[in-house]
Amino acid sequence: MTVVTRFAPSPTGRLHVGNIRTALHNALFSLRHGGRFLLRIDDTDRERSREEYVAAIVEDLDWLGLKNDAMVRQSERFPLYEREFERLRAGGRVYACYETPEELELRRKVLLGRGLPPVYERKPEGSPAPEGVPPHWRFKLDHGSLIVWDDLVRGRQQFDPKLISDPVIRRADGSWLYLLPSVIDDIDLGISHIVRGEDHVSNSAVQLQMFAALGAEAPAFAHEALLVAAEGKLSKRLGSTGIDAMRDSGLEPMALLSLLARLGTSQPVEAHHGLHELAEGFDFGTFGRAPAHFDLAEVEQLNARLLHQTDYAAVADRLPAEIDEPQWMALRGNLARLDEARDWVPVIHGEIETAEVVPDDKGLLAEAADVAASLDWSGDPWHELTDALKASTGRKGRMLFLPLRVALTGRGSGPEMAPLVKLIGQDRAVARLHAASH
Repeated sequence: MTVVTRFAPSPTGRLHVGNIRTALHNALFSLRHGGRFLLRIDDTDRERSREEYVAAIVEDLDWLGLKNDAMVRQSERFPLYEREFERLRAGGRVYACYETPEELELRRKVLLGRGLPPVYERKPEGSPAPEGVPPHWRFKLDHGSLIVWDDLVRGRQQFDPKLISDPVIRRADGSWLYLLPSVIDDIDLGISHIVRGEDHVSNSAVQLQMFAALGAEAPAFAHEALLVAAEGKLSKRLGSTGIDAMRDSGLEPMALLSLLARLGTSQPVEAHHGLHELAEGFDFGTFGRAPAHFDLAEVEQLNARLLHQTDYAAVADRLPAEIDEPQWMALRGNLARLDEARDWVPVIHGEIETAEVVPDDKGLLAEAADVAASLDWSGDPWHELTDALKASTGRKGRMLFLPLRVALTGRGSGPEMAPLVKLIGQDRAVARLHAASH
């Protein structure tokens, strides 16, 4: 069987990390099995769907590296839905209804008041239709047997269709709701596995009967526990942190994907450099049932780990032109985000503001300037300089290294000094030590 998965967002807002996790897991499962990953834009809701959100979805997925093998839009597939709807109607599996929302809510309260499940009550066949009222349409569930399937994450699932209301599939104005068009698309596109959140489990029970009514074998299902954040269920932007905000803040896409690929599983979260690495270990059998907790701080930690391991060629086109490979190798171990590399350009290539040092350190820095001027800079000037100062001043550790770092870089922390000093160069280093000593 060829594995075909799909990510099916509605273009009614920006993607959030919960959406991205679903897209990623669909992409990884298809990648691991040599299959296809499709993007389906669920834009049947013409009032709420926006073209700018379609563009934003595509932009976000491209930035993340989640490339689809094909993209389809539900708004271009209405003739197909109409044809299959008429087929179901002719077979008696969809029927017209005329109740108002107020009537349905009243009946629901009556049933609950009697201690009964608030399931929609079908009208007797042949009931007269109210004159001048356009119908909405429901799918007629088969009450003959339980709905059962083996979920790849949740295990055996079982629903009694008698306890489920016949779902509305089409509004009175002719517009479509989610359930039926999705099934028609999954059949037409050959979807083999549906991977989505556990909030769709009851939808899947209904859709399994729709697949059968249309004479199609249903895909396999994997319903994942939802992501939660400190404030509970993930919002559209997780507070102020949407995918666009993460991109703009300088986070690496693979930092986010490395976390989302393993969050909620029994596997360790590690920094990975590519989707193929993530796909190799992707297994629904490792997924748990408990909600998975998303913490942006974990993404930031992974981001730093990734940068510390990243080769120059992978980031060269995103670095300032002044930073070459030796400079990147000296800087990367101290970066949390790539854009921080820009802050070191003046340290290496330009001028920095003369450092403020305590009076007790001025003598040390004056001596350091003289020693630095006498060294052969082609060797290991940092260790030669600090060894000489240890011997002459008796200073060591922080008492020695911190004043030198501050004078040479203008900062109290940063990359390892041995390679950095060579990049700064002898003339610039001597001048900075002299200036800080006065």
